[in-house]
Amino acid sequence: MKAKTFDAEFEKGEDITRYLDLTKAKRPDCQQKRVNVDFPVWMIHSLDREAHRLGVTRQSVIKLWLAEKLKEAIA
Repeated sequence: MKAKTFDAEFEKGEDITRYLDLTKAKRPDCQQKRVNVDFPVWMIHSLDREAHRLGVTRQSVIKLWLAEKLKEAIA
């Protein structure tokens, strides 16, 4: 398929996914990178209580709260 045809179908709002190899698709900036953060014990206890209340891991709570705060800061 020529790029011109591909672009035209895309611009018309047609489904172009049949032309894509989604097995090789990657979202930019979604790689994982490990970081170490030291928290006071009282904060760990609070995070654990909230994680238990939500039924998720401590790491999930931290990621969720950081993502929310970053979205607020960017907006």
